[in-house]
Amino acid sequence: MDYFGPHMVIDLSDCNAEKLADKELVYNVLLELPEKIGMTRISEPDVFNYSGVVPEDCGVTGVVVLAESHCSIHTFQEKGYCFVDIFSCKQFDTEKALHELVDIFEARECEMRIIERGKNFPR
Repeated sequence: MDYFGPHMVIDLSDCNAEKLADKELVYNVLLELPEKIGMTRISEPDVFNYSGVVPEDCGVTGVVVLAESHCSIHTFQEKGYCFVDIFSCKQFDTEKALHELVDIFEARECEMRIIERGKNFPR
């Protein structure tokens, strides 16, 4: 790798609203997904319900710290959306991550981008 690591950015839409509102489900995804894609979880997931200034932007937000970096999930149940970021200092199974998340949240649409972070990072 000639850069520090991949940052996978996933937008899931037209998802199952009940799953997007399920705090325990988001917790379990953050608990189990890292190992499934070849990463090491070094913290318990921190997950909470969110309801802000715009009531229809309510959802569940969670993050887990990984030895390789982090993974975060932000859901918007009223809008059927879920945003996921996975950043790592090493390669990981991006296709498995995408398929797992699409299946879990029953997304009918998805968009995924990989950003190569740290192109000048000293090794």
